[in-house]
Amino acid sequence: MRGDLGLFVCSADRARLAAIIADRNSPQKHVWRAQVVLLTGDRRGTAEIMRRTGLGKVSVWRWQERYIEAGVDGLLRDKTRPSRIPKLADAKVAEVIRRTTEEAPPDGGTHWTVRAMAAATGVSRAKVHVIWREAGLVPHRWRQFKLSNDPAFVEKVEDVVGLYVDPLRPAGKQGRL
Repeated sequence: MRGDLGLFVCSADRARLAAIIADRNSPQKHVWRAQVVLLTGDRRGTAEIMRRTGLGKVSVWRWQERYIEAGVDGLLRDKTRPSRIPKLADAKVAEVIRRTTEEAPPDGGTHWTVRAMAAATGVSRAKVHVIWREAGLVPHRWRQFKLSNDPAFVEKVEDVVGLYVDPLRPAGKQGRL
């Protein structure tokens, strides 16, 4: 038994709580909270409040205490809770951005992938994706010039460049790049 709570519901609060219960557009959680306080104000026991509202004992106690602390306004807002995922350190975010923009991937690829960056920095793939999106980085879209591994590449480039410089001269070896 919790004993005397010292909970008294004044007529103005009683009217507000009754309006919340009567309003068909009120969220159900607000209706339950208002019912708990009104039943408590009518000196009903916890067991009867639990039976009428369908809430557990701890929930009934919570809303009784919240009304005592913050009044009707306290019943209409939820307390903020900390995120279950801790915030990533700024140094780690800076490391991901620095490695993306300055270093080449360890596998010799042309750009960083989310998985490769996650493995290299010890950050989850989802977090790497969020960091890149917030920083405006899209490493898979970076255009980089890659040399061909064709043995005749230099001669072909010289031939094509020569045609652009002097289009009327006859081409020596015409080939495709």
